[in-house]
Amino acid sequence: MLHSIFTGPTRAITVLSVTQILGWGALYYPPALVSSLITAEYGWSFAVAMLGLSVGLGVSGLLSPYACGLVDKHGGNRVMAIGALIGACGLVGVVLAVDPVTYLLAWVLIGAAMASTLYDASFATLTYLYGPAARRPITIVTFAGGLASTIAWPATHLLIEMIGWRGAYLVFAALLAFVVAPLHAFALPRERIKDSAPQPAQQAAPPAKLLPPRGWPFVLIAAGFSMGAFVMSGIAAHLLGMLQRGGLDAGAAVTVGALIGPAQVASRFADFATKGRAHPLWIARGGMALMTLAFVMLLVAGISFPMAVLFAVLYGAANGIMTIARGALTLLLFGPVGYGHVLGRIARPAQILQATAPFVLAFAVEHASDQVVLAVSACGTLLALICFVLLKRPA
Repeated sequence: MLHSIFTGPTRAITVLSVTQILGWGALYYPPALVSSLITAEYGWSFAVAMLGLSVGLGVSGLLSPYACGLVDKHGGNRVMAIGALIGACGLVGVVLAVDPVTYLLAWVLIGAAMASTLYDASFATLTYLYGPAARRPITIVTFAGGLASTIAWPATHLLIEMIGWRGAYLVFAALLAFVVAPLHAFALPRERIKDSAPQPAQQAAPPAKLLPPRGWPFVLIAAGFSMGAFVMSGIAAHLLGMLQRGGLDAGAAVTVGALIGPAQVASRFADFATKGRAHPLWIARGGMALMTLAFVMLLVAGISFPMAVLFAVLYGAANGIMTIARGALTLLLFGPVGYGHVLGRIARPAQILQATAPFVLAFAVEHASDQVVLAVSACGTLLALICFVLLKRPA
């Protein structure tokens, strides 16, 4: 078993678990701590600094169907390796940028890297390798990805204090170029993994009814995940700043942010322990209901350290199971054939909408208040919940 994890075909799970931590930690989470420093150094508005992340997420949404479609055809080796190298170039570009135009151009490269290296590409890679049996490997990989914020925010905070924000970005660029890219290129399996012979009970089971990836069900699933993505993107970019403006010091805010990862992993472990018996549609409904509760609670009770901890746990648990739901619900409703392209089509509106979140919420912070941000987030998760309630299971 141990030999298979590191050298057998199932090493894809090990490789992607490592690269998802590093990829999310390098590409997605640092702006929560770095944007305010860029604002102070260059004199740009906070909204302009956050616009970089918005541009990156928007580019990721536009390119996601194409990147995942390439994984469908060729596997993840070349696609994800090239994406990591592009991400390294983008991070170096942010370091070298001296005006908003070159700064945003660097984020275009980072967006291309997000489309080809983060969850959607890794889910497509696992489905390419495992076929209909990909749900369990997807869940395992999300265990590791859930720890990205827990590792990335404290690590970024420490690197900034030691070598500045530019030094931190150069470290992340090196990790992408010299660790993530080689792992994708040389360690990911290239051949599809053959399932063992099915058991009699499996042979007797009727085939699942699949839906065509269009029409009202497709619109509802895309809209539900899009609204959830908007909220999760905005909170990832602004949570630490809101906590500090609410009275927590920087260390306490980072501590609260670091709790989100373990909460994500705990909720994903619950799905893993039940061996995927819960229908992904009910998982999505439960996740959005829990997230709505978290925002309403923080909006009503206000920010304090105990309430922030409770919010982080509830929000992290909901975020964790929503990641599983996105991969598993798409696979269950629409099937493994062309999975990467279908997932990319679902991801496109989600990532374009979430691309607006850092900028829109930064504008709201500057011109309104953090309470408005929390209210907008609660409304977004409620709309997502309504979409999943309206979505019906196929017969």
